[in-house]
Amino acid sequence: MSENVKSLVDVPTEEFLLPGHAACAGCGSTLALRLTLKALGKNTIVTIPASCVSVIQGPFPLSSIAVPVLNVALPATGAVISGMEAVFRFRKEKRKIVVLGFGGDGATADIGLQTLSGAFERGHGIVYVCHDNEAYMNTGIQRSSATPFGAWTTTTPIGRYGAGKRHFKKDMPAIFAAHRIPCIATASVAYPLDLMQKLKRAQAVGGPAYVHIHCPCPPGWRFPPSQTIKLARLAVGTGMWVLYEIENGDPSTLRITVRPSKRRPVAEYLRAQGRFQHLPEREIRQIQKFVDENCERLGLEVARAR
Repeated sequence: MSENVKSLVDVPTEEFLLPGHAACAGCGSTLALRLTLKALGKNTIVTIPASCVSVIQGPFPLSSIAVPVLNVALPATGAVISGMEAVFRFRKEKRKIVVLGFGGDGATADIGLQTLSGAFERGHGIVYVCHDNEAYMNTGIQRSSATPFGAWTTTTPIGRYGAGKRHFKKDMPAIFAAHRIPCIATASVAYPLDLMQKLKRAQAVGGPAYVHIHCPCPPGWRFPPSQTIKLARLAVGTGMWVLYEIENGDPSTLRITVRPSKRRPVAEYLRAQGRFQHLPEREIRQIQKFVDENCERLGLEVARAR
């Protein structure tokens, strides 16, 4: 498996996430933030809804982020970045300012979906990144609609009255593809060059752009902090997370950007995390079937290793 990159020459070197932030060890969302800011550059204004990143940036008046930051309520990100972009467009700023929304899966797939959908429907020149750690991690590991089927969370417990989440993960890239916005992409912190290339394209399109980044979370997923990148790579290698991009919501433009030579069984990914340790074999087979069908739908038709 390799990233489809042409050159390392254009990889940014300047850092906008500073040392001393308050993230957990091995935090995938922090790595996503660092790579996003490196790709978009110093003329970025980032809006952060309530999330782990609200804590990571540091307590006022301190900040670990070296660009302007605005903290907003969970439902408001789409409305706020719409207004910011409209003001900069009206003022005809000489600098190209990147208006970035950086929200978790709860602020994207659940509480903030309405205002974000409106921003995309109106065609604002914004970039929105979902750093998806697959639960409400900042408030205690509660399930979101982006939590995978079968996963343990504090609101989908294991025991007499529950056996993990009973619903499959909401497909946010497909939802926003239905909005026919110019740029939609999925990314992973395990493939930083692919991730940054997609963000640079998102910045260049001029219209709404959506990038959905898969971000393993050691405390929420129950794995050692040293295994973050291994887990992220395994998600791609099993087909649990497919890396692709789409233009204008047109299925004919869908392009797989990182293609494993053979897909590993999803059991390898599930068994590496404490949140799935309770799953019986029949549910692992159910997840495998779901992944196989999704890979076929997206065009990731490669042999599956046995």
